[in-house]
Amino acid sequence: MSDKIAFPAPCTIPMPADARSEIVTMAIPEDARVWVPQADRVFFRPLFFNTTNGQWCNLLKVCKSGFLSRHRHPAPVHGYVVKGKWRYLEHDWVATAGSYVFEPPGEIHTLVVDEDCDEMITFFNISGAMIYVDEAGQTVGYEDVHTKIEMCRNHYTKVGLGADYVNQFIR
Repeated sequence: MSDKIAFPAPCTIPMPADARSEIVTMAIPEDARVWVPQADRVFFRPLFFNTTNGQWCNLLKVCKSGFLSRHRHPAPVHGYVVKGKWRYLEHDWVATAGSYVFEPPGEIHTLVVDEDCDEMITFFNISGAMIYVDEAGQTVGYEDVHTKIEMCRNHYTKVGLGADYVNQFIR
């Protein structure tokens, strides 16, 4: 009797002609140029941009303590903390490494990283937009899948990867 697992043969049905290819990439890259600066010591690493549905997935890396942003979303957001910790001023929980966070549409929250955290990395799956607001809840800016792609194009051009480097993440 063998302990070897017998796997079935791979499926040989061809992929539909109009289907896009999968994305397989190292989430935390060795090349630091892949991280796109978003603010002072705040970076994002794009993983997926869905320009049809207005969705994107990225890693957010924060290398400082303090107030990151006050924002809301018109659609759900899912997060998974890979490293470090963070919290929202409006809640009494702290998201630590291994935590899953669901953000319901419409809620305003203020993301902070406390002084006892040197680096935070969180995977976010965002649909719609990030609408930045002030203390009174008034809109002061926004990001969506298209502005994120443009940030990537500008950064990748500047660091020598080329504007088209971002295309591998667009579906």
